[in-house]
Amino acid sequence: MFPGFVDVHVHLREPGFSYKETIRTGTSAAAHGGYTAVCAMPNIKPVPSTLSQLQAEIDLINRDAVIHVYPIGAITMNQTGRGELSRIEEISPYVAAFSDDGKGIQDEDLMRQAMIRISSAGKLITAHCEVESELKPGGCINEGEYSRLHGYTGINNASEYLEVQRDIRLASETGAHLHICHVSTRQSVELIREAKSNGVNVTAETAPHYLIFTDDDLEDDGKWKMNPPIRSIDDRHELLKGIKDGTIDCIITDHAPHSKDEKSKGLHDSAFGVVGLETCFPAMYHNLVLGDPENRSSNNGVITLERLLEMMCVNPRKIFGLSGPEYIEDNCEADFVIMDLGRKYIVDTDKFLSMGRSTMFGGREVQGEVVATYLGGRKVYDRYEGILP
Repeated sequence: MFPGFVDVHVHLREPGFSYKETIRTGTSAAAHGGYTAVCAMPNIKPVPSTLSQLQAEIDLINRDAVIHVYPIGAITMNQTGRGELSRIEEISPYVAAFSDDGKGIQDEDLMRQAMIRISSAGKLITAHCEVESELKPGGCINEGEYSRLHGYTGINNASEYLEVQRDIRLASETGAHLHICHVSTRQSVELIREAKSNGVNVTAETAPHYLIFTDDDLEDDGKWKMNPPIRSIDDRHELLKGIKDGTIDCIITDHAPHSKDEKSKGLHDSAFGVVGLETCFPAMYHNLVLGDPENRSSNNGVITLERLLEMMCVNPRKIFGLSGPEYIEDNCEADFVIMDLGRKYIVDTDKFLSMGRSTMFGGREVQGEVVATYLGGRKVYDRYEGILP
């Protein structure tokens, strides 16, 4: 029995894009994966940049959510990444954090003002770091050996780490709490590690696909396409070092479902994004606790189970100030998950509760199955009965 997992970076797609996912299906998938709380990114329609826009999302959450859902507000109006900041003070009491995930804020002064106002409102910025001027049109995968051999336009490391570097500097200047989204490059890890040692209030997250795969594993299939892309062996090595030494604080999924058609057009033309709520813990437990992705034949893990739970249960709650217990006490009405850690199985995407099916873990062996998920002491998911009323 573990505390319920928490994912501070998911895309529930509703309102606005219910053909991809809904609050109901996304939170059902989360409960299936052992999650009792998620933070929902703001790339929905309407974008939650004013209280009236946010209310549409809150109403759906109150009606349909199976687990706790904490909205994340947009940094800029309508999440354009430029121009006018959102109604930060108006919506801050109702959101867990602020992000323009999917877009890096290019204007340094705008980001500085955002940090000042969001910090004053008692919230943190969860930043998608991407320098648009470093991106080549049509970039779809990592700029590396695979992209060169197969004729794809690559996405280079600088497009991420240059904005990580800038935002760390701004956080140091303003005193804001900066949380860096989906870290994928070795340079970003090194910058975050240095910033922490210098006392900057910075935290960071990464996802299983960056820790387990490299661009050597790519196939011409939309299930391998996400932003940022899966990087090189050297990048993965530094990310693994970062989760071991505490540079990386949280494991997230960046669960980003799309329709079958949107993900069926190969690497170049498929939409960016993969699903992950139903595979995160078993993939991490199998590959990082029981095994080592840098030595596929090794039975020696990279991290302990305790460290994995810290990154999936404890740190997300602490960093984002979310309610709920970090640890389970006897006889309390807690949010928790019961796991069968000995259960090995092949991931079958047809059994997902998410509407999304695009994941590189499909057809792969993992270990650790959710037996039941409890919210406030009430069972909401059972492996034999599914989602419970």
